Amino acid sequence: MKIAPHAVAHVNRISTAVPAHDVHHAFERFVGSLLEDQRESAIFRRMAGRSGIERRFSSFEPVENPDAFVADTEGFYAPGAFPPTSRRMARYGEVAPGLAGEAIKGLDTDLSKITHLVLASCTGFMAPGLDQVIVRQLGLDPGVERTVVGYMGCYAAVNSLRLAHHIVRSQPDARVLVVTIELCTLHFQDTLDMEKLLSMLLFGDGCAAALVTAEPEGVALEAFLSFALPESEGMITWDIGDSGFDMHLSGQVPQRIQRAMAEELQRNATDGVLRGRQPEDYALFAVHAGGKAILDAVENGLGLAKGRLDWSRGVLKDFGNMSSATLMFVLQRILKGAEPGSGLAMAFGPGLACETFTFRKL
Repeated sequence: MKIAPHAVAHVNRISTAVPAHDVHHAFERFVGSLLEDQRESAIFRRMAGRSGIERRFSSFEPVENPDAFVADTEGFYAPGAFPPTSRRMARYGEVAPGLAGEAIKGLDTDLSKITHLVLASCTGFMAPGLDQVIVRQLGLDPGVERTVVGYMGCYAAVNSLRLAHHIVRSQPDARVLVVTIELCTLHFQDTLDMEKLLSMLLFGDGCAAALVTAEPEGVALEAFLSFALPESEGMITWDIGDSGFDMHLSGQVPQRIQRAMAEELQRNATDGVLRGRQPEDYALFAVHAGGKAILDAVENGLGLAKGRLDWSRGVLKDFGNMSSATLMFVLQRILKGAEPGSGLAMAFGPGLACETFTFRKL
């Protein structure tokens, strides 16, 4: 019996949304005023200036008082009384549906024809789930097939697209709505630990929605690949504590990623990141904008020419690291502004793991 070839999944369009308030420089001033040690304060300000970030967004509106303490107008982050995890999760339930709805509506597609919903998030939990809320508030078919990709961190966008890829390959008439939403600023910690403060300096809130179908428009999804970097499982952790989700992001992460990319370049195997090709064979790179040091590590490890990661650096500059939503913001810019060509996408997260796929911009 002759088996029909699988359909090719395409990301037809991507829409994004962020909350109203830019909090990046307010947070920078806030931390600078908290650090009483002048040396530490100088280090933090210097690192902030080198972050490559100019804006990060939050649902919290920052406000300054005469003592230079930067808090929000709601008093959510009151000095010495940061809220418990329960309050943060309640806030997730209050904010996430509206932000997701804004991004989804921006797709300008007939939502009644959506057959599958894939939702990724690692910054909040609620039940009924956000997936169910989206179906109800946007009038999707109540029988839409729903899948939640939960708590995977920054590379969850790749896993979500992989799911959509498999769905479309097995059901060519599927119309898959992929949503990645993160409210990272729900998890600011009341701490003076420099490593944690520098981690919090990176993160902002954002949501991306994508339509994935077999229609040959946008970006064709090709080969997916996952691998874990050896002896690195403790370098990125994301623990649920009594005062929000507590991230540990080791300063060794960029060095480890650069070494892994250099090894992949040298190995150049068909089952490796480069799929047996050379970096210059790829016209486009969509790398999760986890931070300037992460992008530098990929660039240096793969020996990329300056400018090859500009799509990612632009997203980092304008939005910071929005965890799973970030890569989708990069792909959106490629969809809108790049010339046709082959591409390589990748993201890093807890594990320390790398999730990648190749694609073709039509």
